[in-house]
Amino acid sequence: MTRSFFLDNQTARRLFLDRHLLLQQRSGTGKGADLDQVLDDLGFVQIDSVNTLARAHDLILWSRRGQYRPRALERLVANDRSAFEHWTHDAAAIPMQFYPQWRLKFARDEARMQRRWQDGRRPGWTSEIDTVLRHISDHGPTCSKDVGDGEKKGSSGWWDWHPSKTALEFLWRSGRLAICHRVGFRKFYDLSERVIPAETLNARHSEAEIVDWAMSAALNRLGFGTSGELAAFFDIVTRAEAKHWCAAALASGQIVEADIEQADGTCRRSYTTQALLAQAAELPSPSTRVRLLSPFDPALRDRARAERLFGFHYRIEIFVPEAKRRYGYYVFPVLQGDRLIGRIDCKRSGEVLQVRAFWPEVGVAMGKQRRSGLIAELDRVQKLAGTEVVRFAEDWLRC
Repeated sequence: MTRSFFLDNQTARRLFLDRHLLLQQRSGTGKGADLDQVLDDLGFVQIDSVNTLARAHDLILWSRRGQYRPRALERLVANDRSAFEHWTHDAAAIPMQFYPQWRLKFARDEARMQRRWQDGRRPGWTSEIDTVLRHISDHGPTCSKDVGDGEKKGSSGWWDWHPSKTALEFLWRSGRLAICHRVGFRKFYDLSERVIPAETLNARHSEAEIVDWAMSAALNRLGFGTSGELAAFFDIVTRAEAKHWCAAALASGQIVEADIEQADGTCRRSYTTQALLAQAAELPSPSTRVRLLSPFDPALRDRARAERLFGFHYRIEIFVPEAKRRYGYYVFPVLQGDRLIGRIDCKRSGEVLQVRAFWPEVGVAMGKQRRSGLIAELDRVQKLAGTEVVRFAEDWLRC
């Protein structure tokens, strides 16, 4: 009979935030080898184009390293080749050493796309793949504008794109192309063998080895999780494979079961390790710094988990009609210590950082010290946003 452990809610939150590099303030250059380590510790960083204040990936990395600037991640991908862009649950920057494990994802993504093509295929799509591949082989780095008309206006997904754009996506998702650099936010693709370092490109692992790595690496970065949460982290393994791995790892003593107390006092049975439990027991108190987080921060990516663990309900309202929005178009979660204390609507407008509103969570008092901490964080983020002054709306504090 296996033994089950228990983590109270505060300890669980602190372990989770520590795994996400958010429990304490940490120093570092935010570039080169230091940034490589941050990316490795997080596992990946989601890339998103919305830029009301700063792009998601830049704000995520800045939240961990205040000296980080956007060019640093670009250099890892385009110059150092210590990171590559591909897909987890969404587009992401991923440590280059993980590339061999992504071969399983390449194969599975290709199979999924082929199946989807069976229903939505249009004339010219198949031949376009060979045409685009030949063009890149002959002419080098290529963007969608170089091989076709780009994405069709009003498109509802990759299957509704122009054939050349579809071909680029297919070849990238299946691993035959890699993103070599960006200009602005536009992706340029090249043959994988001209982008991925040869030693990494030629490395091979068995399917079982990849599943074991993906599950172990996910658990180490989350601190604890159900089999489904661990499978969803990199989105490489299937839920069935995850359940099988957890059963085998539990039987061998590689992992243990733990009841994780949620914000509402209930418990959620999860998996963790003895080493992580020992670490959780020795964690220091969290920093009191107020932190502005990206809506796509790894700590918040799983909205349901964040709500269970922190009691914080958050949804992005970009696609909600303005009249029906509860908060705003793109509202940033705000963390202090081990607690999500509210959300803020702020936007860059030229050299001005406009703060429209801050909504504290129920039970969060916005006293002088906490308000000063929030204003200090807004001052800090100006270096990333490229603004010179913070301007507050008259009724910005919505207590």
